[in-house]
Amino acid sequence: MAGLVPWLDYASVLVFALTGALVASRAQLDLVGFIFFATLTGIGGGTVRDLVLGRDPVFWVQRPELILLTAGAAVVVFFTAHLFESRYNLIVWLDAFALAVAVPAGVGLALEAGVSPAVVVAMGVVTGTFGGLIRDVVGNELPMVLKQKELYVTAAFGGAVVAVALIGVGMPRPVALIFCGLIVIALRAGSLLLGWSLPTYKARPPRL
Repeated sequence: MAGLVPWLDYASVLVFALTGALVASRAQLDLVGFIFFATLTGIGGGTVRDLVLGRDPVFWVQRPELILLTAGAAVVVFFTAHLFESRYNLIVWLDAFALAVAVPAGVGLALEAGVSPAVVVAMGVVTGTFGGLIRDVVGNELPMVLKQKELYVTAAFGGAVVAVALIGVGMPRPVALIFCGLIVIALRAGSLLLGWSLPTYKARPPRL
């Protein structure tokens, strides 16, 4: 468990950083703007998670190489983004994979902190969604978490709940985290490819 969670953090930071840099490319920013977006997106969810859990210092202060990782991702995207025909589709799918890594990372760290199952689920959702939310709000894009007819927060929530449930019945934590990630990517991919969604609220005339 102690060895798996840091690697999940590294992976989620890298992939989310790539999505942030791609958003910067859509806005036609300079290299510093790319690095800013990549770093903000890469560490955003994990920073909120650590602040809520009272972890001091937050994860990227303990591991400053993560900042170099986000900067490196930004530089790579700066010189290669023009090669992709649809950068938005690339953002969507990279974001889906990042979500599937970040949610188990958040769940794992919350479990290590010894918090209640409800908080473990919440930290999984926060870690998976807040980086992308910050990226889209700052980049003036419609946040993916708010798009109708798509499973996003639901995918994160479902994966986190499955992990907590599996651990509750005795499954080893690393195995439960793997299942968590698989559930997240399955739900997100099903939403994108097959149109899976939850019913949405429909306003009705008030009753007299």
